[in-house]
Amino acid sequence: MQENKPDCYQRYPKDTMSSAVPRSGFVVFCVILVLTLTLYPVLKTLSVQIHSAITGSYVAGYHSVLLVNCPTEQTARDIGRYYWKGEIRDASEILLLVRTRTSLVQRLVAYVKAVHPYDIPEIISFPIDDGSQHYLKWMEDAVIDI
Repeated sequence: MQENKPDCYQRYPKDTMSSAVPRSGFVVFCVILVLTLTLYPVLKTLSVQIHSAITGSYVAGYHSVLLVNCPTEQTARDIGRYYWKGEIRDASEILLLVRTRTSLVQRLVAYVKAVHPYDIPEIISFPIDDGSQHYLKWMEDAVIDI
């Protein structure tokens, strides 16, 4: 004869409890995954900017340079006005193109800053991704490590 236990002592069947826990864990995992994928660009940008602020380093790709062809020198002057010390300025400038090795860029920046008449000279470096192999070979031979 089987003994009847009161309702308060009956256990839940194993199937009910074992399936509830993995489902809720799976749902939590999916929510975290979706949030991470959705917020990845924001989190990446934030972490790069925090790293930059702490180390004082530059965030690559934050600024851009535009190369604009102009039909006349006057058109270039009209477009090339800039803001400096609270006012709009217009100046004739000459663009100097310096070819060098990437490893020497910071030494050249220090030199230009030391001899340049501007308080803040425009010094921007563009790494070369590709180009004429003959020209790049010439640069390799012509630019010596100092």
